[in-house]
Amino acid sequence: MAGLAGFDVVVSDDRPAFANPDRFPEAIETHAGPWEETFSKLKINELSYLVLVTRGHKGDLDCLRWALSTPALYIGMIGSKRKFIEISKVLEREGVPAEKLERVHSPIGLDIGALTPQEIAVSIVAEMIAVRRHATPSHPLLLTNPKPPKSAPHDCRLDPRCG
Repeated sequence: MAGLAGFDVVVSDDRPAFANPDRFPEAIETHAGPWEETFSKLKINELSYLVLVTRGHKGDLDCLRWALSTPALYIGMIGSKRKFIEISKVLEREGVPAEKLERVHSPIGLDIGALTPQEIAVSIVAEMIAVRRHATPSHPLLLTNPKPPKSAPHDCRLDPRCG
């Protein structure tokens, strides 16, 4: 999705089976190996977009710690709000200032109700495009993320999709 939207894609994973040219032929680079070794191979500047989607809290923490030390324009991390709060507390105890943590988009992506991996990819890339274009979501649902209680009836007077 990111490649289709005009982003150069670089894939990094600590597992060679997941970061390789066969799996990601559209990537301009793939790097496999321990995070600490991979980070030094990535060329991050103030126009870079970092999307952190590791397989666990340890990887998330290591990658976010590194990402916050870069000048990247965008840092997004997959996971729940609770997970981000837990990781933020660890980083704050390590001395990472709160304003650095405010750079992180987590949960990552625009809230479009995405469920499948493909839909989640679209929501992430949509957020990256919004950052690239200096845009803010214009639809009220995307701005405030209201979630009516499950028992609330649908009110078409408030939903422009009802026509």
